[in-house]
Amino acid sequence: MESLYAPWRSEYFAKKVDGCVFCYAAKNITKDEELGILFRDKNSFGVMNLYPYSPGHFMIIPNRHIDAIENLTNDEWLEMSSHVQKGVKLLKDTLGVKGVNIGMNLGACAGAGIESHVHYHLVPRWERDTNFITTIGNIRVNGVSFETMYKKLKDAYKGYLD
Repeated sequence: MESLYAPWRSEYFAKKVDGCVFCYAAKNITKDEELGILFRDKNSFGVMNLYPYSPGHFMIIPNRHIDAIENLTNDEWLEMSSHVQKGVKLLKDTLGVKGVNIGMNLGACAGAGIESHVHYHLVPRWERDTNFITTIGNIRVNGVSFETMYKKLKDAYKGYLD
């Protein structure tokens, strides 16, 4: 896949952490804005995807490092699932999306980029949001800055927490 030159994103590539990036985010509660954390709950948190498929793409992740959904506790699973439901409503209400892809890639062969720590993806979709540049050029274009989208969703998410 080719890439468009986007120098403002270079700071994301320079930030590397030792170990699991999701565990790093779970433990560094003073860096929520820097990490793109949307919410924190007892067993899980929501974070913007730094490399989104579409503007507003975020993930819901258990606080505990775990690689298999079948080993999540009922409390972890139910809390994450509740946030998926709230997240879909948030995306519809806040961004006016017409659809949402929800998914988990479990294991490298299923497409997981970070296979050692399970996570849900919520990918906003709009009518005709695919076009020739993705199909023919194998390039993805996001017309909204990460910071703008993060602030909009973080502010809106406060109204969806119990």
